[in-house]
Amino acid sequence: MGSVSALGILRLATRGSPLALRQTDIVSALLREAHPGLVVEPLIVRTRGDREPAASLDRIGGQGVFVTEVEAAVEDGRADAAVHSAKDMTSTMPAHLALGAVPRRSDPRDGLVGCGLAALPPGGLVATGSARRRAQLAYLRPDLVFTDLRGNMARRVAVGEEGAVSAVVVAVAAMIRLGWEQRLSDVVDPVDLLPQAGQGCIAVQCRADDPRAVALLGAIDHAPSHRALRAERAVLAALGGSCTVPVAAFAEPVGGERGGERGGERALRATGLLASGDGRTLVRLSSEGDDPEGLGAAVAAALLEGGGAAIEGFVVPDRSESPSS
Repeated sequence: MGSVSALGILRLATRGSPLALRQTDIVSALLREAHPGLVVEPLIVRTRGDREPAASLDRIGGQGVFVTEVEAAVEDGRADAAVHSAKDMTSTMPAHLALGAVPRRSDPRDGLVGCGLAALPPGGLVATGSARRRAQLAYLRPDLVFTDLRGNMARRVAVGEEGAVSAVVVAVAAMIRLGWEQRLSDVVDPVDLLPQAGQGCIAVQCRADDPRAVALLGAIDHAPSHRALRAERAVLAALGGSCTVPVAAFAEPVGGERGGERGGERALRATGLLASGDGRTLVRLSSEGDDPEGLGAAVAAALLEGGGAAIEGFVVPDRSESPSS
């Protein structure tokens, strides 16, 4: 009991969806393993995105609609840290909050339920609520037709399996965490479908001025995953935060993750993408560098110079916005 009282309790704010709770379980297990005796408790927060599951994300707040209210629980002291799907986070966060840990990344790729990419019929109906996914799939297959789909993972997977649409697009990491990997019909190579920034990453956020939380979370941070996420978030931030056209970003250590695990600064390879909503215009490029934020900014600048700034609907980014770690 002495170790319990010495380490106390760490409260983790989380959404209440099955996937969010599973991610919080993963973080809790890592923390208990790193700090024997630590008591980890969830604090469930119901966000507007959860309260309005059928509403368009653009109408109810866009990117960040699943994050802001969970962040608030940390800001006001109800929780010590917050667990997010990193892809749901906006590219910047309040200055008094910090990204305390990014555990080892899961599979960052997109997958299909119901039908594989190569087997999609002419004029096939694909369900996804993601403009990024629609644009890239339309670029590959201009004949495809798209329908919006929101809701928890169980509902989306069921729609794909019931045959009402040709396929539903999902994040492979979510399927793995829920134990549903065998229900995937296909896993799409990032060459064909570049992931959303942060996809496959769990982000654990805490107050920057809370040394206890910072120290506890630091023990479960996976440096290569954290550095890759920093680069991806920097791409988004340099494009203006909540980009007005479909955008994607993915980074990974040059030479593979094992080199990064040996310690020291590692070069990253980052790929970014901007597209028109209909997928007719798509700009994609990659670059390498040692500084995650600098690399992300450079990729964003190259995307704009390479034709991204001319995409219809693109709004010139606010250069005052800066990425967070």
